[in-house]
Amino acid sequence: MLRRAIALPLALALAAAAMWAPRLACATAPAGPGAHVTRRQRACGGGHLKKQVVGLGCHSSSSKSTPSSSGFRTEATGAPMAAPADDLRSEYLQVLLSRRRRDLQVSLSVEHASPVKEPLYQGDGRPLAPSEAMESCPRKEVENFKEKLVEENFYLITESGEQGRVPVLLLRLNDAAPKRKPVIVLLHSSYKCKEWLRPLLEAYASRGYISVAIDSRYHGERASNKTTYIDALKLSWRNGDTMPFIFDTVWDLIKLGDHLSAREDVDPSRIGITGESLGGMHAWFAAFVDTRYSVVVPIIGVQGFRWAIDNNMWQARVNSIKPLFEEARIDLGKSEIDAEVVEKVWDKIAPGMASQFDAPNSVPLIAPRPLLLLNGAEDPRCPILGFQEAVSRAADAYDEAGSAEKFVFIAEPGVGHRMTVNMVKQASDWFDRFL
Repeated sequence: MLRRAIALPLALALAAAAMWAPRLACATAPAGPGAHVTRRQRACGGGHLKKQVVGLGCHSSSSKSTPSSSGFRTEATGAPMAAPADDLRSEYLQVLLSRRRRDLQVSLSVEHASPVKEPLYQGDGRPLAPSEAMESCPRKEVENFKEKLVEENFYLITESGEQGRVPVLLLRLNDAAPKRKPVIVLLHSSYKCKEWLRPLLEAYASRGYISVAIDSRYHGERASNKTTYIDALKLSWRNGDTMPFIFDTVWDLIKLGDHLSAREDVDPSRIGITGESLGGMHAWFAAFVDTRYSVVVPIIGVQGFRWAIDNNMWQARVNSIKPLFEEARIDLGKSEIDAEVVEKVWDKIAPGMASQFDAPNSVPLIAPRPLLLLNGAEDPRCPILGFQEAVSRAADAYDEAGSAEKFVFIAEPGVGHRMTVNMVKQASDWFDRFL
């Protein structure tokens, strides 16, 4: 049985045990590297700590979550979602709408596009060879795969303006059955683009999924040079009229959900979403606000933004987009970047991200949809101590929904901020099980 879990090095497992000692019970050791912490269900009794394994859960089975026929879904029971969840989602949508001028709103439409021959990678701009992790995604042997693979390139028009054209790459096999297929949306990390994800897209397509990738805001086809993304972040800090860090791309993912749900070849109840790093953050927030994303796997993306500020652990995340914070530091008359600078930047470019929409509040609202969180135990950008509260609250939410086995959190020991072969395999298995 899959276990809802946290894989931790011994020291961190002991710290977790001290924090959650009143609820210890039922130690188990799920498959995969490292140790796991599982949470206790009410029927479990007793408690113990064994080496690296802290038990915090026995699990009961539950059916897949099911969507309603329109828009944002009710949950697996078909009952209306709890008011607090509705309120927070509504509040988040209002933030997304707050910087979208009414005169720029358009009806969703699709325009044909051509394959990208020379993808733009920002930063040093060098084309990158696919990583071992990317190439490790399980594939199904399909005779004449290249001939049977159908590639669609198109633009999804989500609003007026240059950034309102969302470049989409979709791969699927040219087979008639089943008529409606499950979809996996894959999202790239900072400075990369949708073409970088092709090994994953092809692997999932070989197994009968429709695989989809987009260029996030100011990346790929939505960028014009090596600094487009950083320039957009700086402009957001100056003007406060766009949200290039996470939020604007979440708007695009809501619109992508509209498009996918309307396609005749898509099963709208089976749309999964995953992403790496920045893409993991996109997957997290898109799944929080749009329940049509029915199976969710953020990879090295979920973190506690508020916790990082309060505990002086923001440096690694800030360094990934440091020119933005250097400009803010100068504007604020500071000699160095400090917690005040970080908080003011987040509040300006992504309002609420480090407060009401942070992980402890938004991650639990993904319940009861299957959620797998994959992180490195030594990741300085997403320190796992920073979202223990989010994991604990999410575990409670899944328990209360009777869906304990649909939530797993794994922190791979000895791994920093990188996607590993194990993470790719775990994500693949999760989609195969629940999607």
